[in-house]
Amino acid sequence: MQRHLIVLDLDGTLLTDEKVISEKTKNTLLQAKDAGHEIMIATGRPYRSSEMYYKQLGLQTPIVNFNGAFVHHPIDTSWNVIHKPIELKVVKEVLEAVQNFPIKNMLAEVLDDVYLHYHDEKMLSAFSLGDPKITTGDLRTILVNDPTSLLIHAEEESVSLIRKHLEDVHAEVIDHRRWGAPWDVIEIIRNGLNKAVGISHVSSYLNIPQDRIIAFGDEDNDLEMIEYAGIGVAMGNAISPLQNIANEITLSNNEDGIAEFLIDRLNLTK
Repeated sequence: MQRHLIVLDLDGTLLTDEKVISEKTKNTLLQAKDAGHEIMIATGRPYRSSEMYYKQLGLQTPIVNFNGAFVHHPIDTSWNVIHKPIELKVVKEVLEAVQNFPIKNMLAEVLDDVYLHYHDEKMLSAFSLGDPKITTGDLRTILVNDPTSLLIHAEEESVSLIRKHLEDVHAEVIDHRRWGAPWDVIEIIRNGLNKAVGISHVSSYLNIPQDRIIAFGDEDNDLEMIEYAGIGVAMGNAISPLQNIANEITLSNNEDGIAEFLIDRLNLTK
């Protein structure tokens, strides 16, 4: 069988709701690797909180982090790193604007440095994986470098209003997504970036054509990736817009949906 590139989103896709890779899915992916297929991760997470899964699968491919804003090769330092942060001037304009809406907190990441607007134990626990350097204070003054991403933790009723403002005022310079439950978080990255852009660099490097890319996802930050892949697969737990554009729908992340699909498609053993 021809070599495929298998692209895995993490949360809600590769990972169960307990944030682990099931034994069946892990063994199936290792079997696919042994058969000559390439496997990569494409996630909204930073590398520090995806590294453990990269190592668990023994991957040797580049990885897409921050939804395409950071693409690098963890074990090949000669690989050309792609890092496209948001211009600091734009970020400060957004920070000023969102003060007019009901928000809980704001957080910026400059690769593995975390900047938190208000001290917040819940957000700190969510973002402390990988032991990043964390600075707390008014983001409008403590941010001095272009951030890789900006997160707005909003009150539920203000999410759509903030996103409309971002669309009306900043659409040419930033893209934004809404996180899945239970977080009412708007994630902002530089305009024109998404997982598909990152994957295109990796598939070119691996010399695997678009029609032999199998991508798995579940949320709206997977839309471009699922559309771009030759075989875009939505998980059974995926949002309806993703299922509507996917080529295939598999079982949920808690039912080994990735494993079941690959066993059938790549003629692997159960």
